[in-house]
Amino acid sequence: MSEAPQIKSGPTSASGKHVGKVKNKLPAAIQITAEQLLREAKERQLEIVAPPPRQKITDPTELAEYRMRKRKSFEDNIRKNRSVMVNWIKYARWEEEQQEYPRARSVYERALDVDHRCLPIWLKYTEMEMRHKQVNHARNLWDRAVTLLPRISQFWYKYTYMEEMLENVAGARQVFERWMEWEPEEQAWSSYINMELRYKEIDRARDIYQKFVLVHPTVSGGYHLDVFS
Repeated sequence: MSEAPQIKSGPTSASGKHVGKVKNKLPAAIQITAEQLLREAKERQLEIVAPPPRQKITDPTELAEYRMRKRKSFEDNIRKNRSVMVNWIKYARWEEEQQEYPRARSVYERALDVDHRCLPIWLKYTEMEMRHKQVNHARNLWDRAVTLLPRISQFWYKYTYMEEMLENVAGARQVFERWMEWEPEEQAWSSYINMELRYKEIDRARDIYQKFVLVHPTVSGGYHLDVFS
């Protein structure tokens, strides 16, 4: 009678249980770096979270509902924190995109009621008016801005520049004269003199320079009286 074949068993632990074979601890043939893992995760995320396609709303009822939802969202954001001026700017810009210009003005005015010292509000508000060629609106805004904040040179520069671009040199000159009453820095006087020189108004430029040296006697301004002779 032949003997039964013997079955070889794996190694056993002290408790008598079989212990599995140790896997190969050598490094894999293809190594995956952390950068690859992050890149692949990012790619998968981009594939999953694709931006929705932009849709043009043509139905008047649907458009009205969309605008109502957006306005409620903007108003909620403002209500949470009125002092975050970027929320006001986003709201006004959105109204401008909707061609709702009176509403955009209303948003900017409300923002100025909250903080009239916020420069970006004045700048964005006036830029909107200029973009749509509302010259009188823009002029009134600059006038309000320099009256409330006369020490902000940027407002004066933009105001005079706008008037000169409109070929309203007399208006630009009036604005400069108002500005010089505040005895601003040297660069402001230089800008006024240069404007007069551009229009060959040598006598006016000389008079401005003489006022300048009285206000800033220790600064030459880069000019000499013989320049105007």
